[in-house]
Amino acid sequence: MTDHVTNEILVLGATGKTGRLLVPLLRTAGHRVRAASRSGEVTFDWDLPDTWGPALGGANTVQLVAPEDPEPVGALVRQAVAGGVTRFVVLSGRGIEHSSDFGTGMAEAERAVRESGVEWTVIRPNNFNQNFDQDPWGPLLRSGRLALPAGSVPEPFVDVSDIAEVSAVLLTATGDEHHGQIYELSGPRALTFGEAVGIMARAAGRPVVFEELTSDAYVAELRASGVPEAFATMLDSMFTLFRAGHTSAPADGVPKLLGRPARSFEDYAARAGAAGAWS
Repeated sequence: MTDHVTNEILVLGATGKTGRLLVPLLRTAGHRVRAASRSGEVTFDWDLPDTWGPALGGANTVQLVAPEDPEPVGALVRQAVAGGVTRFVVLSGRGIEHSSDFGTGMAEAERAVRESGVEWTVIRPNNFNQNFDQDPWGPLLRSGRLALPAGSVPEPFVDVSDIAEVSAVLLTATGDEHHGQIYELSGPRALTFGEAVGIMARAAGRPVVFEELTSDAYVAELRASGVPEAFATMLDSMFTLFRAGHTSAPADGVPKLLGRPARSFEDYAARAGAAGAWS
């Protein structure tokens, strides 16, 4: 087995929802970390290949967070392996194997690491709890109305702190027991979007309305708010995936890897509400 504890770990997307929790978690545990993003400590931009080499320099292990565009992903993985990377942990998305329109960058990242010849693990989380207090839905909830084509199929939303802890375990494992594994990560129980909004409204102490939209009405609202056509189509495809039920059952990845239950949505809402997330 290869010892990965002393590796230098490159975290892509280090200023994102998961990355900004993962980096301090790893550093507190004594690991060497390169925190990379367009605006991070280490500059990394998927659209600027000249930034890839300096970001990769010295790293043995990579937390791979793919862009929406799949085109550059394979080249980055090949360059990383050629430069000495021996392990990838891919932050993907639950259910993307059932979609041809949503998550194409994540799907390409999964494919690329499988063919890389080095150790790889994929984590596929459900929708993040923190999507409700940050982008994309935080501003809408603060306005008092969240309108989505979610349907009645529930979603076991997952907390980003659980995802970060799982990533830390996988990035720093001292053996290869996680090689070739795909772990699905979710919260402990599934909620409809309407139920989730009700929980958040009570935590915020103010009325917030959930409105069910048709797919066409949702895309029309996105267009009217200035969302680019390609992004609007991608978001609509995401909800098509949810409504098909591919992500609705709670998954066991968090308790399996962390040895404890996943954090509940109610706990998340109480913390976020107390912090004024929806005030």
